[in-house]
Amino acid sequence: MKYFSLIWAQLFRSKTRTLLTLLSVVAAFLLFGMLDSVRVAFSSGGSVEGANRLIVASRLSITQSLPIRLDAQVRQVPGVKDVTSGMWFGGIYQDPKNFFANFSVAPNYFDVYRELQLPPEQLKAFQDTRTGAVVGETLAKEFGWKIGDTIPLQATIFPRGGSNDWPLQLVGIFRSKDRTLAANEERQLMMNWKYFDESNDYIKNQVSWFTVTLDNPDHSSRVAQAIDAISANSDHETKTQTESAFQQAFVKQFADIGLIVTSIMGAVFFTLLLLTGNTMAQAVRERVPELATLKTLGFKDSTVLTLVMIESVLLIGLGGAIGMGLAATILPLLAPKTQGLLPPHVPTQTWLMGVGLILLIGVVVGLLPALRAKRLKIVDALAGR
Repeated sequence: MKYFSLIWAQLFRSKTRTLLTLLSVVAAFLLFGMLDSVRVAFSSGGSVEGANRLIVASRLSITQSLPIRLDAQVRQVPGVKDVTSGMWFGGIYQDPKNFFANFSVAPNYFDVYRELQLPPEQLKAFQDTRTGAVVGETLAKEFGWKIGDTIPLQATIFPRGGSNDWPLQLVGIFRSKDRTLAANEERQLMMNWKYFDESNDYIKNQVSWFTVTLDNPDHSSRVAQAIDAISANSDHETKTQTESAFQQAFVKQFADIGLIVTSIMGAVFFTLLLLTGNTMAQAVRERVPELATLKTLGFKDSTVLTLVMIESVLLIGLGGAIGMGLAATILPLLAPKTQGLLPPHVPTQTWLMGVGLILLIGVVVGLLPALRAKRLKIVDALAGR
């Protein structure tokens, strides 16, 4: 663009004001890049097409359990390769702040979740030890646990013999094959479902979910529909979905991530509009004589309007690009340390929305100052009116 040097000079006419405004835009889009990445991560995965592993849970709520007898029925569905199950326990260790996932699992759990690597001798010990438990390596290091230790879990939902004490013997420590997911996958404890089922006071022959592996991921939709048809019109209707969709449903018990992110970003961008709008309006007011000079030299009204609009979009674009770039750099560094709350990268959907917001905010912010510059009368401007 032949006028780019002019636009650039006008943009940094007041360096301090421009830099402070630019920092505000950078901060806003850095926050947007990270928060919207979380929103996209939690709102994706609703379709079961092409999924290799499905979760079968209650259609009513994931807090509702399912009868264990469904295991045999699900195995009979064409296309099902293997089935395992788990029952949420929800115990605490020493202090409620020491939260980590803990649940009881079927003996073949590690046959289905092959990404969790447990030495064969430790797996056998887990299957043979009634009160045995296995934990992830990250969790073991966090609390200094070693094989042979007793882990005194306290029940919050399921008492045992009138007591909340559930002492478990640590017989295995597993590792995540994908080290980028270790911080999340290795903060888990599993006990034997049979021990849980026999010992708890309230619930028998029930599980929270079934995990199903498929012979062919291309048949996932058909298999999901066939599984849900098994319990249709019963008191334990199921909903078969991807693992990511199941995790989203679990998180939504505590908070609506999408609503929280939208509310925060709405407030941030509203403030940004006021700030950058004031900056552009002030910049145009200060340059009234210069704009009049440009018109005197032959610049058309439409050209002056375009120059101001491009300046506005450039200001937002610079800050937005830097902010989104910082988000893309920071997310991979933080994701392994946040127990899966942050995604490992900025998704394409967030990038596209970021570009759209840059253009929209740039146009909105620059429109009124640009119209003022366009309507400026040379005589009035040079006379100081």
